Amino acid sequence: MLAAIRMTCSLLKLRIGVAIAASALAGMAAAKGPAISVAQASALALAVLGASGAAGAFNHYYERDLDREMRRTRSRPFASGAFQPSLWWPISFLVLLVASLALAAAANGLVSSLLVFLGSFTYGVVYTVWLKRRSAWNIVIGGLAGSFAVLAGAAAVDPTPQVVPVLLALVLFLWTPPHFWSLAAAKGDDYAKAGVPMLPVTASQRVWTWAILLHTAALVAISLVPLWYGQGLLYGLGAGVGGAYFLWKSWLLYIAPSKHTAMDNFFASFIQLGLLIVGVVLDALVGLA
Repeated sequence: MLAAIRMTCSLLKLRIGVAIAASALAGMAAAKGPAISVAQASALALAVLGASGAAGAFNHYYERDLDREMRRTRSRPFASGAFQPSLWWPISFLVLLVASLALAAAANGLVSSLLVFLGSFTYGVVYTVWLKRRSAWNIVIGGLAGSFAVLAGAAAVDPTPQVVPVLLALVLFLWTPPHFWSLAAAKGDDYAKAGVPMLPVTASQRVWTWAILLHTAALVAISLVPLWYGQGLLYGLGAGVGGAYFLWKSWLLYIAPSKHTAMDNFFASFIQLGLLIVGVVLDALVGLA
């Protein structure tokens, strides 16, 4: 039973899916408009998690040949042979996606559902099929997947674009490259063997460490701008502490590149995102009190 649960979590990429769903809730919390019920918020989180899971599962299916070449991914269900390829797999992923989009539309409106779809499409098709094997820009453009989740959450409150959710979406867009580039730097041998043109594989050490540092500095700076648009102290603490930690780890990676400092930066990105999301949500709850 435990093995089946682990395989399901791996197939649907639930770890990153939970982060994306939390980002959608952050977008909802940051938006100004009519109060959203717990049922609507739960439906949005479930819809984003389902759509993200469908895209993640398709990524496993489509990249099973690449996954066999990499130590980090060779134990995934399709790469390992635990699941055999069949047309029914992509059909089942499509069914999960459609059900998730229907839930988002019913609970939060068509605009929110469309944005959930765009996030799933960006990761499942734009990143996985079109870009990952062809361009070092793969994860830069793929970063839009998380941005669409933030905007989907905001659209559930009010379909009209608002400044703070758009800024948070931009932060997510800038967050994704240093997050994945750090992982690719730590696992560079895997990506090189599989022929995946991640920046740390295709560029010099000075170039990719500088790119990570610049992206991190930009996202930290932009994450503080919402303070000028009404976000409060709790948001500022989350954005400031998490951002400072991520920036510090990115600086250490820049001055002393190694697999160890790359993994440290990878984990620091999760801490930054987590504190940012918690700050947004707590700030909204204080505002409702």
